[in-house]
Amino acid sequence: MLNANWTASVTEFVLLGLSAHPKLQKTFFMLILLMYLVILLGNGVLILVTILDSHLHTPMYFFLGNLSFLDICYTTSSVPLILDSFLTPRKTVSFSACAVQMFLSFAMGATECVLLSMMAFDRYVAICNPLRYPVVMSKAAYVPMAASSWVAGSTTATVQTSLAMRLPFCGDNIINHFTCEILAVLKLACADISVNVISMGVTNVIFLGVPVLFISFSYVFILATILRIPSAEGRKKAFSTCSAHLTVVVVFYGTILFMYGKPRSKDPLGADKQDLADKLISLFYGVVTPMLNPIIYSLRNKDVKAAVRNLVFQKCFAQ
Repeated sequence: MLNANWTASVTEFVLLGLSAHPKLQKTFFMLILLMYLVILLGNGVLILVTILDSHLHTPMYFFLGNLSFLDICYTTSSVPLILDSFLTPRKTVSFSACAVQMFLSFAMGATECVLLSMMAFDRYVAICNPLRYPVVMSKAAYVPMAASSWVAGSTTATVQTSLAMRLPFCGDNIINHFTCEILAVLKLACADISVNVISMGVTNVIFLGVPVLFISFSYVFILATILRIPSAEGRKKAFSTCSAHLTVVVVFYGTILFMYGKPRSKDPLGADKQDLADKLISLFYGVVTPMLNPIIYSLRNKDVKAAVRNLVFQKCFAQ
């Protein structure tokens, strides 16, 4: 009965935010706001050019448009909450709003893992089997591939969020994070979370381990094919078509592996510093990476640069 009463009283969570230092809060607020605007502008432009430029109506740029839309959705589910936490001394979020935010962040992260592996497969077929590329990566194939990544991400997010929200939360409702991050929420549960831990482990294998292996094997075959090209110019041209995707993969998965794979400090005196480090890594993963994606694709892809220039010139001449 006592546990039931405590569980019923938890109708909201309190987010401690990124930092309690007033000077750092102002700096973080301006920095994150600027990065969010760059994310909206950069990814918005990429979506526009992949839709409006007929030269970019290919599977690779269709996936890229999905990736840009995903980055906008992912950051919009968390960044406004982060910015609001700097303006409000004690940021509270309702139980249901926390569940929605947790679902969106988990769904977008899982979807991106699958989507990046789809993009690796696209590059594998384009470079290793160019003659079969129009058949293998037809519209009837790449549209369902992209849709399946969204369905897979949403499905696993539904499962993980449902398992987390069914747990009893006995009074302690302070989340030591700037968003409703699922691991931070699970720490507040007053029941056995072994099912959640096992479920998260299986999910990590499916959505992190399998895509990483798939992407790695794809690039092994891609590099082997590129090295067999006799001319240096041909090798350079072939590698340029996948260098942007490879860079995004390294940044995305490198951050995740560092975030969840780094050793935990056993020194209680360093707990605060470790918590701040965890938050900064989460911030890099959730804000900096989506900001870098359009920059990487714009700088390392001549087709995207040409499409952006054409879009800007058309707008200028139209005025």
